[in-house]
Amino acid sequence: MERRIYSKKSDKDGDILYIYGNYWGPVSVQEAVYQIENNLYQYYVDEAGYRSEVYVDQTPWGRKFIKTFADKTSKNNLDNLPEHRW
Repeated sequence: MERRIYSKKSDKDGDILYIYGNYWGPVSVQEAVYQIENNLYQYYVDEAGYRSEVYVDQTPWGRKFIKTFADKTSKNNLDNLPEHRW
């Protein structure tokens, strides 16, 4: 099942903690990593007419996180989504 991400909640350092859709959320980054890796959900961002899939990446120290594939615009990057206000 696909889920479009519309907003996110970040900490003071800019690290994304939670993602939100129109009718779901909050989903923690750790939960989203689990869902993607276990094929429970596929997440994506669609901004400015460009869709970008979300995938799991890992730091050199082993911490897993989510990010979008690079494409023609930065508007559909997770970091550029609006902060969730609810």
